[in-house]
Amino acid sequence: MIVVFTDQQRWDTVGPLTPNLGRMAGHGTQATVALTPQPVCAPARSALQTGRYPTTTGVYRNGRVLPAGERTLAHHFGEAGYATGYIGKWHLAGSEPVPEEERGGYRSWLAANALEHTSDAYRTIVYDEENEPVLLPGYRSDALVDAAVRFVADHHVEPFYLFLSFLEPHHQNEVDNYPAPDGYEERYQGRWMPQDLAALGGTAHRHMGGYLGQVKRLDEGLGRLLDALRSMDLLDDTIVAYTSDHGNHFKTRNGEYKRSCHDASLRVPLALRGPGFDGGGAISRPVSTLDLPPTLLEAAGLPVPASMQGRSFLPLVLDPRAPWPEEAFFQVSESEVGRGIRTSRWKYYAVAEDADPWDVPAATRYREQALYDLDNDPHELVNLAGRASHARVAAELRERLVRRIVAAGETEPVIEPAAELAGPHQGMTDPAVRLHGPEPVRFGHQP
Repeated sequence: MIVVFTDQQRWDTVGPLTPNLGRMAGHGTQATVALTPQPVCAPARSALQTGRYPTTTGVYRNGRVLPAGERTLAHHFGEAGYATGYIGKWHLAGSEPVPEEERGGYRSWLAANALEHTSDAYRTIVYDEENEPVLLPGYRSDALVDAAVRFVADHHVEPFYLFLSFLEPHHQNEVDNYPAPDGYEERYQGRWMPQDLAALGGTAHRHMGGYLGQVKRLDEGLGRLLDALRSMDLLDDTIVAYTSDHGNHFKTRNGEYKRSCHDASLRVPLALRGPGFDGGGAISRPVSTLDLPPTLLEAAGLPVPASMQGRSFLPLVLDPRAPWPEEAFFQVSESEVGRGIRTSRWKYYAVAEDADPWDVPAATRYREQALYDLDNDPHELVNLAGRASHARVAAELRERLVRRIVAAGETEPVIEPAAELAGPHQGMTDPAVRLHGPEPVRFGHQP
């Protein structure tokens, strides 16, 4: 079992740029509408390790430590006799290097809590089980792939579970750029621009070449990892899952890169290959990466703990008509205290306007802020919240959001409708963008 995990990768980078991931998805199963439960680093990672919502684990924002009592995938696979290993970025601890009791139960360790602060593109420093610094040679994502191949070679005669966590295609914080391997930024600058970014501006015109160059090198690394599995005669016996913590809206929706209700922040790649997933095709119904931990456990024949709030989507691989929720639920923190749902057609979102987004994990009163018709507005440029023409749709989605908030273990809230807007909505963009442009927001830590 290998989880390949990128940082800040948009869902729409999957395609001609990523032939190895495309072949993996074509051979196995791809969830075409996969959403993170929280579009920021630590909360998304806590959910993917535990199968529990960030508000349940307490890691609802960056800077919070995963509690020692939380059971991760490493605990479950380790107790089943698997060798467990973690390589790369962790971001769930309180210090650097990460003390053993804050490593989530992983036995083999070659990682940094905040890899963006211990390394740059050609100088990758991580820490081993003894918390000794290790300098890995090569471009950063290549160096982590090399380490993953060594882990597989060292454990190929026993069951293993490896979590391989990249920093790319995240920006390098101290210089706010996307350092690709030499020559890669030049190769992709000006080649492609997602339509939401083309419409809204932001910083993508400066950064897209480097960002896509990072994605390209990640895909080449995935190809090398799959080749290594094939060479050791392990490929057909190994489940490989590929996903990301959240996307990137390039400062078009607020003053930074994520922490918003839009697909640019929420929607991520998700593909799996190996036993149980080969030949599965595409899952078109919305799923959450919160659902990945129970899915991996079920695929391995291990029990799924009742404490997990995600649910295995393995039944959808076997039967696309299997019972499944109509929507994926998500939370937003740090920029605002927000809650929302995404169906195949609709995005509905509400915000607790008076709540401190750094100190308050949840609220009991929200106000409707956004409604998008994704069939007719896939790039979320026309906000229908408050439009009389969509009041009935909003009311239905409001009730569904309340039910999902309660199901996530939160107190049942009141969601107030948006103020009714007069006049036609044709051509009206999201008011936050149209009237004011991206607003600066306060963060204690930007990963």
